[in-house]
Amino acid sequence: MKRINPALCAVCKGYKKLCGLPRCPILDRYLWQIRSLSNIDSGELHAPSPPAIIVGEYGYPYVRVYYSTAPGSPDPRLHDDPLTWIRNKYPLDYIVGLRSQLVSGIIKAKVGKPEELYSREISLAAVSVKPVDTDLVLEKKPSPTIRFDGITKPVGPASPARAVVIEGNPRVPRVIEKLYYDELSARKSLWTLYESGIDVYTAVKAFTLGMMGSRMERRLVPTRWGITAVDSTIGDILHRRVRTFKTVNEIEVYHEEYLGNSYTIILAPGSYEAEWIEIWYPNTLWTRGTSKPTIVKVVEQRNGKQSVMDGGYLAARFSVLEHLYRRRRQAVVLIIREVFPSYYAPVGNWQIRESVRTALVNPPVNKPLSTRELIQTLSKLVRYDVNLLVRQSTILKRMLYQARLDSWMK
Repeated sequence: MKRINPALCAVCKGYKKLCGLPRCPILDRYLWQIRSLSNIDSGELHAPSPPAIIVGEYGYPYVRVYYSTAPGSPDPRLHDDPLTWIRNKYPLDYIVGLRSQLVSGIIKAKVGKPEELYSREISLAAVSVKPVDTDLVLEKKPSPTIRFDGITKPVGPASPARAVVIEGNPRVPRVIEKLYYDELSARKSLWTLYESGIDVYTAVKAFTLGMMGSRMERRLVPTRWGITAVDSTIGDILHRRVRTFKTVNEIEVYHEEYLGNSYTIILAPGSYEAEWIEIWYPNTLWTRGTSKPTIVKVVEQRNGKQSVMDGGYLAARFSVLEHLYRRRRQAVVLIIREVFPSYYAPVGNWQIRESVRTALVNPPVNKPLSTRELIQTLSKLVRYDVNLLVRQSTILKRMLYQARLDSWMK
């Protein structure tokens, strides 16, 4: 990742837009956190958890667990609710603001002792279906700061916690409570949650907090790893089932745009295989200083083997396989993601998963009758040069240039 030269920021001061971004992310997140921290007079606060919790990945066998609260918020749940964010199409600055207002107590926890968090009801509060009042005693009042990465949701200001006392009564889904006392494998437990209608975000919390699997093997799992593991595990089960279904009968094209990202999904007749083409335009968060679009590509063979492990692709794959599973169909899949400079702050893989899911919930934008019509449709939906896109995509090239056997059967 290329960083903005601090000297440039010093000259710009957030209003000249010398970095090329539409808004200054430094000022945005700082102002939101000032609002949040204005509700804290000292290191002690009584506030509800949305619920929101993140397990860190450094310091093994001890890791940092960020237990987040929303001081002064009239609607705590909104601070950790991707399903509401996508449904209402909240803008990027608003989502960054919601996450920036969270104040976290950092708990040091042993990876192999997840039951210690459970006994203190911290795990229960994290999977509660409603906010839980918490007394949080911090070592000191946290300073405004926010941490971003490309997989998890941003984390607001934090400070080591002297005490975390759950005051409210967590309301835990019955299926999670049952799995905690079972000896079902983590894989089967995740599928049980999925079939029970538990959303993937709650499933990730339960998985990362060691609330499922064999008792002797339960561990705290860093949230970054847990998100990818849940997408991959449930996706693999869906994949095996989808491959037994009949194929779709015609080419279908779906499209969705959100948070400076554009997603175009093509489903075509044939045995399941997939391709992910990610196009990052110049001057986006990860491509500053470049003059041409940067391409990331993942290919998944029919047996499920993938060319590289990519968390973004796994999130999109999850939603596509879910769509096919519900339809009892399989297809050849091409997913095109375009990322524009307006996506100036990464908010996590949830926006990939939910944007693709939203695209597939809606009717297809087109059902091309031929590959020629497909190219015409793509030229209207995708900003990238379609001729270059065909060169990048194995699936598109095959659809255009490789004659199908049934085309010779009259």
